[in-house]
Amino acid sequence: MQIGPNKVVSVTYRLQSSQPGAEPVFVEETGNENPLTFLFGSGQLIPEFERNLEGLTIGKEFEFKIDSENAYGNMDEEALVKVSTDMFKVEGVLDVEILREGNTVPLLDRDGNQLVAKIVSFSDEEVMLDFNHPLAGQNLHFAGAVVEVREATAQELEHGHAHDGVHDH
Repeated sequence: MQIGPNKVVSVTYRLQSSQPGAEPVFVEETGNENPLTFLFGSGQLIPEFERNLEGLTIGKEFEFKIDSENAYGNMDEEALVKVSTDMFKVEGVLDVEILREGNTVPLLDRDGNQLVAKIVSFSDEEVMLDFNHPLAGQNLHFAGAVVEVREATAQELEHGHAHDGVHDH
C-alpha cells in the first residue's frame, strides 16, 4: 500500500537542521518504539514533508532536505518583541530562574492563547523575546523509513487525525 490521501502513516526518522551554507546539526530522532504517526493530507505536517513521502510503501527508506522557506519559514524580525521585565515578576520580585537567555517561556496572549517564546536578551527594564518557531530559518534534513501504511478509519477521517488505540474525544 502506498502513502497517499486517507492513509495513516507511521515513519521513523532522524532530523537535522542547518543554517544556509552550514553543516547540519542533530535535532531529534524517532525509533520503531515511538514512530511519527499521522493522517496523510490532514494539514498537520509541513506540506513539503508529506510531498516527499507520497507514493512510498512500507519498508522504503527516505532521505530529503526541505529548505527553510518550505519548512518553518525564514526568521521574521517582527516576531522579536521587547517587553517589560515586569512580566517576569512574581509578587513584585524578578523570577531569575526563568529569566535566562535561551530559556523558552510559555505566555498567554490577550485572547488566552498559549504562545512560546525564547528569551534572546534582557536588561533591568526590558526582555527581548523571540516568537519565531525554533526551526525558523533552518533547512531541515530528514532520513528515515516507512514502518506502516494503512487505510484511515471513518472516525480518523472525521476527526482529521490518526488515532493510537487509546484515543478518546
